[in-house]
Amino acid sequence: MRFSETKLSGAWIVDPELREDDRGFFTRAFDTKLFEQHGLNPFNAQSNISRNYRRGTLRGLHYQLPPATETKYIRCMRGAILDVIVDMRPDSATYLKHISVELSADNCRALYVPGMFAHAYLTLQDDTDVIYQVGEYYTPGQERGLRYDDPALGIDWPIDVEVISDKDRAWPLLDEQAVSG
Repeated sequence: MRFSETKLSGAWIVDPELREDDRGFFTRAFDTKLFEQHGLNPFNAQSNISRNYRRGTLRGLHYQLPPATETKYIRCMRGAILDVIVDMRPDSATYLKHISVELSADNCRALYVPGMFAHAYLTLQDDTDVIYQVGEYYTPGQERGLRYDDPALGIDWPIDVEVISDKDRAWPLLDEQAVSG
């Protein structure tokens, strides 16, 4: 596993080290010791799978407030997604900044997301499956969200959003909410 820190402190791209032969490949998907060596939370409270039928499906931007902040470790197992995270840590030098990372079944790449980061993804292909490990239990009273199309964030989505939940469409814009931990 190769760990590359992003411009958002604490967020890491994790690339596999594939061992390939005529059968296919083998790679390690998770390693507690390597996560700890990089200062990452290896605790997994939940593992979630998301099936997305249509290209242009958007899920997010979600995060949870303390004491239930969620670390996430995301991988696309079928199809492809654009994964986007936004730093929601008010004391961070990169507060409200974001990055986008393409995760796909082909690149086997994963993204580690620290707590207090809003997270979303947009499917780039039909029939896309995503699996993610979460370091804290879902706590509805602590959940918050951001609008994917908020001009204050300036996220460049590569394709149109075709499918989105009513809840995700209804998150208030940043200038309409208090965003703090």
